[in-house]
Amino acid sequence: MGHWLCAKRGVQAEGVVTRFDARFWTVDFPRPMMAAVTTVAADGLRVDCTFQRQDDLAGLIWASEDRWDHPLLAYQTSRDFRACRLRFRWRSFGVRALDAVNGPVLTIEGRDAGGVARAWYVRLWNYAVGAAEDAVVSLDFADLDGGFLLPGEADPVFAGDVDRMFVSLVAPGYTGMAVDLPVAAEGWVELTDIACDGPGSVLAIGEAVVPEHELGIASGYDDSYNLTPARLLRNALHLGYRGAIVHYVGMSHYFRLSGGVVTLTGGALNRPCAAWHRDFARRAKALGYGVIWSLSYELFDAHCPAAWKQRAADGSPALTGWVPPSTLLSPANGAAMAYLQAVARAFMGVALEAGLPPKFQVGEPWWWVQPANHAPCLYDAAAVAAFAPVPIVSMRGPKTAAERATLDRAGACLAASTAALTAAARDAAPGCETHLLAYLPTILDPLSPEAKRANMPVGWASPAFDVLQLEDYDWAATGDTASTRAGVAAAEARLGYPAARQHYLSGFVLRREDAGQWAAIDAAAGAAQARGVAATVLWALPQVMRDGFIHFRGDEDVQAFDDVMFPLALGREAEVAPGFSTAILTSAGGTEQRNAGWAEALTRYDVGPGVRSEADIATLLAFFRARMGPARGFRLRDPFDFAGTGERIGVGDGAIRRFALVKHYGASVRRITRPEAGSVAVAVDGVAAGFAIEAGGWVTLDIAPAAGRVVTASFRFDVPVRFAEDRLSVQRQTFGAGAAASVPLVELREVVA
Repeated sequence: MGHWLCAKRGVQAEGVVTRFDARFWTVDFPRPMMAAVTTVAADGLRVDCTFQRQDDLAGLIWASEDRWDHPLLAYQTSRDFRACRLRFRWRSFGVRALDAVNGPVLTIEGRDAGGVARAWYVRLWNYAVGAAEDAVVSLDFADLDGGFLLPGEADPVFAGDVDRMFVSLVAPGYTGMAVDLPVAAEGWVELTDIACDGPGSVLAIGEAVVPEHELGIASGYDDSYNLTPARLLRNALHLGYRGAIVHYVGMSHYFRLSGGVVTLTGGALNRPCAAWHRDFARRAKALGYGVIWSLSYELFDAHCPAAWKQRAADGSPALTGWVPPSTLLSPANGAAMAYLQAVARAFMGVALEAGLPPKFQVGEPWWWVQPANHAPCLYDAAAVAAFAPVPIVSMRGPKTAAERATLDRAGACLAASTAALTAAARDAAPGCETHLLAYLPTILDPLSPEAKRANMPVGWASPAFDVLQLEDYDWAATGDTASTRAGVAAAEARLGYPAARQHYLSGFVLRREDAGQWAAIDAAAGAAQARGVAATVLWALPQVMRDGFIHFRGDEDVQAFDDVMFPLALGREAEVAPGFSTAILTSAGGTEQRNAGWAEALTRYDVGPGVRSEADIATLLAFFRARMGPARGFRLRDPFDFAGTGERIGVGDGAIRRFALVKHYGASVRRITRPEAGSVAVAVDGVAAGFAIEAGGWVTLDIAPAAGRVVTASFRFDVPVRFAEDRLSVQRQTFGAGAAASVPLVELREVVA
């Protein structure tokens, strides 16, 4: 395992992207409104909005500098737009139309020709052809004027030094006043057929691909709501993360509001959030990711009903340290828990709609302990009615029998609430895999030895959940390995989940200036891997992108390989070309000196003739993308050479039991690393022997052959190969005319111990 903090791209692979590519727009807006941008086509995007106030305004933003993508993948900074022409089709509903006062305006922020900072306001209707809610907008940045009425109010734009530009979107009821709308207003805008041309229309963009590695990734909607799902997932894919993404749905952007508080009226999720997550789920599925949907008991305080909040004995609410703060929902409050259950069902519906296997996580459920005085928040009205807590001034230090009993009852209440929440997820998605995320530094605070009674209740013990997920970023980020070991051992002893049913979340780095903590986080992830957990996950992708963190395998994984078969049968015209590396030196007299660089041939293949239909083309392209071109190896069945019969693989000495599969070609020996499962038979002096197959084409006999006994094997095998090139070209026109595609593959020389 290893890591690197990439501050900027250097020699790594680059490609090009058209400026104004739909994936790279963002949105911004004030609380409490909500908006989300998704890509509806390669050249199209959609913005969904929910307006709460008469002064709510959403901005659809294109930034000259990419401040969101990982430095390895960011697009080129270019502030000069004068050589660009932008054209798109505008369609909208439920927002101020193009021709209206306070209708959509393109605000351009930058500097004038003299370097003085300023902004220009370009009314899109002045450059539109069509109807106010369905028009084609054409913008030539070399000849563009701000101002409402043209030409009388023309304000010529200097587009040579632009920081960002954004399209403003407001509700029909917009007045600019800080007053609530009578009811929340929903609207949308689509920009399709986006085209940018001119000499300045193309930007360089990072296209490096980190080989797939052993770590998973977490994400958080509250940190990524402004990005398109396509952009977020592009980063995860290119940085080598695979498996199931742990996706925290957040505490501040998913809910609907009525009268300033959360509501289930109209559904559990607001429309922009639902649109974003449907797109996220669909794209995750297409890229081969699973999603573990994480829902916590945390909710943005300003919109939480007062009765739902956990409270200390003095009546003060549980408030986190975020600014503005979130609060914690009381596990004893039936309405609060019913709300969470509805949210869980909604996200399970999103998963099922996308065809994702349902996976649900209860994220860090606990009774809050106030940081300043360590007072537990066990005293909201519902909690008092449910388990009659005795007064506990502080969680620090030893506790009386009555206090311990109170904490046990609080724990039972918490466990019952998590059981009901996972039951709701399973009801919505039968077969749902359930996860519990426990934050060990708080639950197992050595200064509060009885806190685990309330916050790691025995009701969580196996098999209450399918997977126990442990998180300890306060320890991991500071390299406190001793606390991690002790905390994991305590959690295992109390809850009984073996390592094989655990996930470990390593990270995260809260502040950019603490990026040096990634070294300890990477090491903690490696230690969890060595412990044998089922999955190790970095928390979280937004911080990985911000800090330029890159994780990679060590030398043991130089040749990344997917143990899957090439999906198409080879045609009769498939080309098979074994080759050697031989240096030949010819003397003046014509004699030769030959130096064979390889003991075994490496074979090149062209499997293009196996592509026989458009369905085959689709299969091939999907397989190529899944392998990331030549980055990942795979199996290929050579139609001319795929079996060995009675191959001599060794001679016994009375002690050795492990032998490598090989095939002989005269005096040349070929190592077989990918035998077909179930095809291997082993004999000792012609008598069948018991054995086991190990990865890499090794057989281990049940009994060591006596000295001099000949060990033979028969088997079928596949060839480990990779795509030979970074690009794959298959044209429908030439395919239809009978011209076979060229799909070159290269055999891999696998190093197996």
